[in-house]
Parts: sequence; C-alpha cells; structure tokens
Amino acid sequence: MATTSTFKALVVEKTPEKQFVREIRERSSDDLPAGDLVVRVHYSSLNYKDALSATGHPGVTRQFPHTPGIDAAGEVVSCEGGAFAPGDRVIVTGYDLGMETDGGWGQYIRIPSEWAVRLPEGLSLREAMALGTAGFTAALSVLKLERAGVKPDAGEILVTGATGGVGSIAVAILAVAGYRVVASTGKEADEEYLRDLGASKVVSRDEVTAGAEKALLAERWAGAVDVVGGQTLAAVLKSTKYGGTVTCCGLVGSPELPVNVYPFILRGVSLLGIDSVQCPRHTREEVWQRLAAAWKPARLDEMVTECTLPGLEVMIQTILHGGITGRVVVNMRES
Repeated sequence: MATTSTFKALVVEKTPEKQFVREIRERSSDDLPAGDLVVRVHYSSLNYKDALSATGHPGVTRQFPHTPGIDAAGEVVSCEGGAFAPGDRVIVTGYDLGMETDGGWGQYIRIPSEWAVRLPEGLSLREAMALGTAGFTAALSVLKLERAGVKPDAGEILVTGATGGVGSIAVAILAVAGYRVVASTGKEADEEYLRDLGASKVVSRDEVTAGAEKALLAERWAGAVDVVGGQTLAAVLKSTKYGGTVTCCGLVGSPELPVNVYPFILRGVSLLGIDSVQCPRHTREEVWQRLAAAWKPARLDEMVTECTLPGLEVMIQTILHGGITGRVVVNMRES
C-alpha cells in the first residue's frame, strides 16, 4: 500500500466541548497505526462495543480521533513478516482492534500479523462478519460447554438475551450441534425468529428471573449461555441442574452478580468466563474452523442486516437502544 494511498473511514472526533462527533473522511495510509500486516477490509460489523466506542465511552476508547470496528474481514495487501501473502483472505477479531487501534470501519487496517486468522474453507468474507466477534464468542461458549461435559442428551440449554448478536448465533450453533435450546428474550415479537434459528422453546426474561431472590430455584437447565449478567445470571445459576455448566460473556443487564454460593457447593454448578479478546491463537483457529463446518448456522444470512458506512449512524443509535435483532454487517467495498 503506497504511502500516498487514501481510503474512506468513519472517524470519531472529540470536540473541545467534550462532545463526540462522527463523520466519514478520506484518510491516508500514513494515518494507520504501526503493524506488519496491511489488510483491505471488505466487510466489518456492528457490535455493542463498537457503538460505545463511537459515542466516546471511556471504557472502550480513550484516544481520539479514532475509527471503531472490532471486526474486519478482507484481503491481505502486504505482510512484512511473511506470515501471509498478498491476496490471502483473513479474519481479524479481538485484541485491540477497534478499541485504541483503528478498526474495521476503515477500508484499510494495519495491525500485527498475530491478530489475523486465515479465512477457513466453507466461509465467505461476508459470512465471517455475519458471525464476527459475536459468533466467535457464541462458539467459544459452546466449545466450553462441550469441554465441560455438557452433552446434547443432558437436557435443555438456556440462552439468555437470545435476540442479540451473541444470543442469536448461540441458539443457532447449539441447535445445529444437536442440543435442545431454550431461548430467553424480552422481545415477544421475535419468537418466530428464534424458533426459525432452532430454539425448541422460547421463554420470557421474567420467567427466567422469577424467584431470583431465593437461595435456590428448581433445577431446570443442563447448561446455559448467558450474555446478560446481573440478576438474570444469578437466577440461571440457581436453576441449573446438578453438575451443570453456565458460561458468562456479557453484561447488558448488569456487571454485578447478586448470587450466593449454594449453586456451587450444593449442586456443583460451574460458571465459566468467556473472553474473546485475548483468546489464544490455537483456540481461535479451532473455533473458526468449527464455524466454517459443523457449527455453521443453517440460516446465517437471515440473521443479517447489511449497511454501508453512511448507514452506520442510524444503526449505532438503534443498537444502543436495544433495537437490533441478529447481526449488522458493514459492506466496506460499497462504502
């Protein structure tokens, strides 16, 4: 990529009045951060973390101007370290991309080559971003349930926050892997959508949390994928069957966990944390291989809303107000 090359990117700027403004700008390759790998981004995605970065949340991004986008999929332009060749197709998720390092909402990124994973056979670049960090996190959750010994015949598996990006894909992966999935949501209108993804049953958020103030609840779930946290996670733990496993990967409800030790010491329940940011490379590659093959959601395209850079402003506000169902893919080639 020549030093004189320019490209489009959505840039977030902090004004002297400490307001955050967003606009699409022409940027130069000289503006890109240090790194040995340059990728032309074909597709990115919109995650809740991206919306926080785009609106100046200090827990995600502190340095401005900044280009968000924690996901990117595209074609290698150059790689000084030789790990990739020009033309190789790669996926980049996690690490610092889109946080303090300019991310996938720019048509080019420059990063350490260690952050990239080769696009596996069976996935297109668009499908990789239909999955993105959300799909990777969902699949990592299922992998941990599997490794904890939670088998498809163990009983019902609960997915909370099931209409969101992680929840939707978790429902689809668990279904295609043969589990009986119960999807929990606060959006009654999306029951048909969740059943189409493979949920055998759809329950309300209130049903899951009913009686959450009690020390323990009746045993119900063989395992669970929780993306909500807070009281919801506490209730899930209290209603998980003896020896069951719950994974935790989100905090849209609350980062606090108001729970006692009874589920752990009386029922042997395990709570496993899911981190998609610093996940080891060998695990990262295994998860993407599975997503390209046995765990590829059967109706992946139906989970996707596509937009270009100009359409992101509306989508950012929508996701911040809980109005997104499924995944948003950003087409960077047409931006």
